[in-house]
Amino acid sequence: EELLAMVPPTLYFFVILHVVALIRTLMLKGTGLTSDTTMSVTIAALILGKSVLIADMMPFINRFPEKPLIWNVAWKAVVYFFVALVIHYLEHLYDFWKVAPGFAAANEKLLASIVWPHFWAIQLLLAVLILGWRGVRALVVRARRHRFEALRQA
Repeated sequence: EELLAMVPPTLYFFVILHVVALIRTLMLKGTGLTSDTTMSVTIAALILGKSVLIADMMPFINRFPEKPLIWNVAWKAVVYFFVALVIHYLEHLYDFWKVAPGFAAANEKLLASIVWPHFWAIQLLLAVLILGWRGVRALVVRARRHRFEALRQA
């Protein structure tokens, strides 16, 4: 059952992360930097798919159950955006950490050489895609709940 629940977010993130990887590849063209491989994007999609299930079970994620639907959608999108921001930064940091003598040196080198407009462009794209995911997901859950209530009353 958990595996079936993991399929929709994993497929969604699989597709959007490939779009992000394509955009990143196009942005990095001519810089000498490499981009993600299909395998790393697939692993990231699997991790994100499982992470969504775990996050949805945490009590603080449904912070506004009695408010209009947009409140929970916006709250969850903000939480997922900050998680994506940290993961995105750590992904860049990992590349520098492989060649730097330590964490602090890798972080310093990253901060000195990162192309911030590219970083924020990817973050903006991820924010829009996460907001889209949360909106669609909330509507599906609401429709299922209404359908279940209608069947129960019949």
